[in-house]
Amino acid sequence: MSLNFKNLYTSNNPPLNVLLMRGSKLESIHKVHAVISDKKGRVLMCAGNPEYKSFIRSALKPFQAIPFVSSGASSKIKNSSISIALSCGSHSGSILHTREVFKILWEYDIDIKNLKCPLKKRSPLEHNCSGKHAAFLATCKKLNWPLDSYLKEDHPLQVEIFRIISEFLEIPLKHICAERDDCGAPTLYMKLLEMAKLYSLLSSSDNAELEQISRAMTTNPKMISDNNRFDTEIIQASHGQVISKGGAEGIQCFCKVNEGIGLALKVEDGSKRAKQAVGLHLLKQLEWISELRIQDIKDKILKSPKSVQINVEGQLKYQES
Repeated sequence: MSLNFKNLYTSNNPPLNVLLMRGSKLESIHKVHAVISDKKGRVLMCAGNPEYKSFIRSALKPFQAIPFVSSGASSKIKNSSISIALSCGSHSGSILHTREVFKILWEYDIDIKNLKCPLKKRSPLEHNCSGKHAAFLATCKKLNWPLDSYLKEDHPLQVEIFRIISEFLEIPLKHICAERDDCGAPTLYMKLLEMAKLYSLLSSSDNAELEQISRAMTTNPKMISDNNRFDTEIIQASHGQVISKGGAEGIQCFCKVNEGIGLALKVEDGSKRAKQAVGLHLLKQLEWISELRIQDIKDKILKSPKSVQINVEGQLKYQES
């Protein structure tokens, strides 16, 4: 079956192109869709198709953390802000991170064996999603929900998360489409515009739990990924004014704290280097981070041989009516 791809677009703005040049020769091209939304889900600016659909992957984590906060499970843990941030992060598996994950389990007398995220070198504590899983388990223990089935879609915890997303996006619960992420937890299939709307809500102060989650992420940036990793470096470079959270397969989301606007992008072929290059390109265009700090992050993150250049073509443009 063949399709005229242009007919899939709901915007007159072309997608961004990321060009990888090796010397003077073009080696790879990555096509990227990006959209900025407000809290009502209105497209403010875009490049490519704001309704492009993909799995949100780990960029869903701040919203999966809501029951951890709303149930009161997080408040039992000393320095709970750190635990909340960790539950939203995709960490590096360092000793610092694994200790914090263990602390969540310890406070609720939960055996490490209950963690259903994949085993890393020595322990599932080292898995980059272990903070989310520990928060899931703590929430279940707090609410007397089963621990052994916490990842199943019909488990009360996952049903509650789906309900929250349905309410935020103002779509029927039956339209929520979930599949397994690599860590075993459900992730959701949604429009890029819907991802941007979620992050616009994260950046506002309209929801008490999201405000607490936002504050935890900005005050504990190392828990979101780690030093010399993209999300942590963005939060630090912006002095806590920009939240950054990536997902696998070319998903990256941002929001400007207290602005009520969110930015989401998707690289069609799932390239990590392309999403980071575009993310920095758009943050520069929006003036959310200074050009000098953006260059610092490029030097740390986009490490390429001198013969290789990564160029981004295109800009976010105001949506045409």
